[in-house]
Amino acid sequence: MHPSFDLWGLTSLPAYFTLLMVGFTLAILWVHAEGMRLGMDGNALLDLGLLMLVCGLLGSRALHVVADGQWQDYVNLCLNPDQVTALAMPDGKPCGTDAACLQAGLGDRCLASGSCGQYQDCLRVFKIWYGGYAYYGGLLLAVPVGLWFLRKKHLPVWRVADLASFGISLGLVFGRAGCFLAGCCFGGVTSGAFGVSFPPGSPAWERHVDTHALGRLAAHSLPVHATQLYEALGCGILCAVCFVWVRRGVRFAGQAFFVFLLGYACLRFALEFFRDDDRGLWLFGWSTSQWISVPLAIWAIGSLVAGRAIPSLGGASPADVGREPKGAA
Repeated sequence: MHPSFDLWGLTSLPAYFTLLMVGFTLAILWVHAEGMRLGMDGNALLDLGLLMLVCGLLGSRALHVVADGQWQDYVNLCLNPDQVTALAMPDGKPCGTDAACLQAGLGDRCLASGSCGQYQDCLRVFKIWYGGYAYYGGLLLAVPVGLWFLRKKHLPVWRVADLASFGISLGLVFGRAGCFLAGCCFGGVTSGAFGVSFPPGSPAWERHVDTHALGRLAAHSLPVHATQLYEALGCGILCAVCFVWVRRGVRFAGQAFFVFLLGYACLRFALEFFRDDDRGLWLFGWSTSQWISVPLAIWAIGSLVAGRAIPSLGGASPADVGREPKGAA
């Protein structure tokens, strides 16, 4: 766990947010290069990438706030911060100063009890650099906005979606690596060879202390599934598969996108059973992401079986005609 970076004189850059920005910047540039190779409007693709980045951040933040089970914390932080759960210092000793809480990443004020709390902050819900995202929220906002933008710019919708398949996958690889460094999105306790332990003050450590599986003086959390790295690996494989598929030629426009959509939905649905962080559980004990994965998988399967993108959003634009990858239909 390494929740922040000190780079180029900048201190305490959040690891998750930093890697997320790096990943999706590389993804935008990669998609731009591939789109230019196919004769598409490069400037429009860059505009689209930046628009999708904004939509991804806003949508994923909104879904986290609404569905990840932490809404009441945001309300309390604004109306009554004393109701927000105070966190003890990792070594079990009183915090002593606000600076000690800040350094430990447990809050911004030292309470009389010796634990770390928060000052009143009604704007915390908008402060995306503190973390707290649900990927599917970003996807659900980005898809309709992206479709609107592509049609407005007369770009081939499903051809661009095919390019997005490996771009999104690459961004997710970096994002989940950031999750691992931040310690969020952790898995359940495991005795397997690939279990990892997180340091005091980490979300996993706090969960195990709160459930009395560990004491406050524990030097690290119990070994847990590295679900962040599992997903990063799975998205890396999806990225490679989709890129090769696009380069060799898809059978129909949108095929690579629906392969990504189906692959990620299945991966995410399965991994949710191994996670142990707060993320909102609903009917049948399924998480928000699992319930979203099901209709997306059905949509992808329907399009792949039909051999065409559903819905059909028109043919190729003039920029796309005559520039199909070899073997494309």
